[in-house]
Amino acid sequence: MAKSLSPVCKLCRREGEKLFLKGERCFTPKCSFEKRNFAPGQHGRTAGRGGGKGMGTGRVSDFARQLRAKQKARRIYGVMERQFRRYYDTAITRRGLTGLNLLQILESRLDNLVYRLGFASSRSQARLLVAHGHFTVNERRTDVPSMLLGAGDVIAVREGSAKLTYFKDLTEYAEKRNVPSWLNRDIKGMAGTLSRMPERAEIDGNLDEQLIVEYYSRR
Repeated sequence: MAKSLSPVCKLCRREGEKLFLKGERCFTPKCSFEKRNFAPGQHGRTAGRGGGKGMGTGRVSDFARQLRAKQKARRIYGVMERQFRRYYDTAITRRGLTGLNLLQILESRLDNLVYRLGFASSRSQARLLVAHGHFTVNERRTDVPSMLLGAGDVIAVREGSAKLTYFKDLTEYAEKRNVPSWLNRDIKGMAGTLSRMPERAEIDGNLDEQLIVEYYSRR
């Protein structure tokens, strides 16, 4: 399973905003972005004050805006470039708006659904839990975080894993997390169902899918 080895706080700083890649830590004063909210690199601090390329107040090219939109989405969902491009190619073949199709594909990943259901504090933790085989999809054990689910698919904590301390303590944490309206969750049964694909208004409003489409359309 390919993964980025970059410090995740640097990814937030590069995008100029919190991407909440470390889960609960991002909501505490320990969050590195609170102390160093400028772009990483030798000239990052200057750029953050408006004197550098891309992060300043000067004119930003269309390509730079498109690239940043694509990179931001990739980093939020924890997807590598080649896989992200495959998702885009798949989105093109589906009926409807390509940008919305792409976001729905990203939202239907197993690791994202585990995170959305409140069974993990971040998508990276969700990927790890899935990769270690702690979840089943439609009663079949799986260890593929990138598995794409469809309406009606059921995710559940594996029976053997439910005895682990992490999952025994999960109920109290999960109850504090709001679940999207397109998911149904059974906290006591430690399971959830993808009832339907999300509408655009139900997906992160900070993502600009049109810029992503423009980025790939020009290549």
